[in-house]
Amino acid sequence: MKANYDFSKARRGAVIPAKGSKTRITIRLDSDLVEWFKSKAEDQCAGNYQTMLNDALRSYTEQQDQNLETLLRKVLREELKKAS
Repeated sequence: MKANYDFSKARRGAVIPAKGSKTRITIRLDSDLVEWFKSKAEDQCAGNYQTMLNDALRSYTEQQDQNLETLLRKVLREELKKAS
C-alpha cells in the first residue's frame, strides 16, 4: 500500500456506465412504502424491490394513458354526434 494516493483525476460514480434504458436517480419515499415493497419482493422471491416499484409505476402510467384514450374517444364521439 502506498503512503499517498493522487485522487486529483478521480471521478465519482461507476467506471462503466450501466447498460439499458434505466436512469439512476435519488428519490425519497415513505419508509412504510419501501418496507412494503421489500417485504413483497422477499415473500414472492420476486428479486429486487426496486424492480417491483418500477413495474408498479409503469402499470400506473399505462393505466393513466388508457384512461386518457377512453376520455378522448368519448369527447370525440360526443362532438361528432353534435356536428351531424
